[in-house]
Amino acid sequence: MTIAAITVKTMDGQEKVLSDYTGKVLLIVNVASYCGYTPQYAGLERLYKRYKEAGFLVLGFPSNDFGGQEPGTNSDIAQFCQRNYGVSFDLFDKVHATGSQQHPLYAHLTSKAIPPGEVSWNFEKFLVNKTGAVVARYRSSVGPESSELIAAIEKALV
Repeated sequence: MTIAAITVKTMDGQEKVLSDYTGKVLLIVNVASYCGYTPQYAGLERLYKRYKEAGFLVLGFPSNDFGGQEPGTNSDIAQFCQRNYGVSFDLFDKVHATGSQQHPLYAHLTSKAIPPGEVSWNFEKFLVNKTGAVVARYRSSVGPESSELIAAIEKALV
């Protein structure tokens, strides 16, 4: 099973089916503006710019699930990301990455990733291959420009 049938909302409230990304390698990240890992936005942006021409995309999903570190509106979040980190990759509507109201995308990611299990904090990363299958999972402490993550992205892009 893949993420293709899952629908998400863009920052401006439009529905988007993830099958639109078939053929692309995706890094799906639950993001937050007031977290110790927030500076990872800069690395995510550099990673996106480095590999976007090869078919790589970063998809950011704001979440207020961990420590209330993403309290803003979609507009607040978009402005913060642009102003502070020059974010140009896709950001989506705020979601629940965990808990009883977990978004279907995160229910899928956390059940298919190795290891399976709940998202434990902001900036957890899921690598999805061109066919929509989850191929890797990286905890918050793994930076976007870590050699481990870059090697996995390059392998998925081949």
